[in-house]
Amino acid sequence: MEDIRSRSEPYGWEIAEHRHHGLSQLLLLIEGSARLQIEGRYLALNGPFAVVVPSGVVHAFQFTPDTVGHVLTIEDSMLSQGPSGAFDLTNLFQEAVLVDLASAEHATARLVALFEQIIVEFREGGLATSEVLKWLVSASLVLVLRQHDTMARERLQGARVTADFHRFRQMVETHFMDHWAVPRYANEMNISESRLNRACRAAAGKSALEIIQDRLTLEARRRLVHIAGTISSVAYELGFEDPAYFWRFFRRRTGLTPTQFRQQHNTSANL
Repeated sequence: MEDIRSRSEPYGWEIAEHRHHGLSQLLLLIEGSARLQIEGRYLALNGPFAVVVPSGVVHAFQFTPDTVGHVLTIEDSMLSQGPSGAFDLTNLFQEAVLVDLASAEHATARLVALFEQIIVEFREGGLATSEVLKWLVSASLVLVLRQHDTMARERLQGARVTADFHRFRQMVETHFMDHWAVPRYANEMNISESRLNRACRAAAGKSALEIIQDRLTLEARRRLVHIAGTISSVAYELGFEDPAYFWRFFRRRTGLTPTQFRQQHNTSANL
């Protein structure tokens, strides 16, 4: 276990490009920032952040002065002695892994505490020190692996939400004048109504019904301005069976009756 300051300050807070054979590293950046070069890629990191560097990977760091953090170096043979199954530690060291801890305050605090315990054990260790260190290191790596998996799930969920929302918007564009109810859209998309509403709120801050009604209102505004037909004819073109219902719908959505909206627009256009 090495402190970032003691490791890098003598070299101007910069660790030149290098690699380790048979040794992997876990860097915990608690405060400050760093510019990471890894296998030819350059990345800017702001703490708190964790970086997993497998053995053999070429890497370099340039830290801002007074950066706070630690670098834990681990023999590769130890990784196979950790937990198995979903939290097999060797899975974490298949490639370089970046784990943003900015939104994981609790996990960061636990990692910092474990690193501090590793430092204490190195300095003051006694009976079964090697076993205690294995336990502490394994616990640290498992926490990083958990956060990495959480981030992966969130990215996957975000991609799914985006895909659901775009599918819904495309379907609304095709069927908004058919006056499909929200359950019909959800059924056609083969998802639940609650999932559809979650996707809409996450992507647009509105419910699915609001998005449908927004599109219908937009089309009504366009037609009232650009088509010189009666209000009733516009209502029927928009799929309303009752012009009176269209009148109430439009007023509820815009604060104006269709006639008032058309008159207001015509007045503004003639000024």
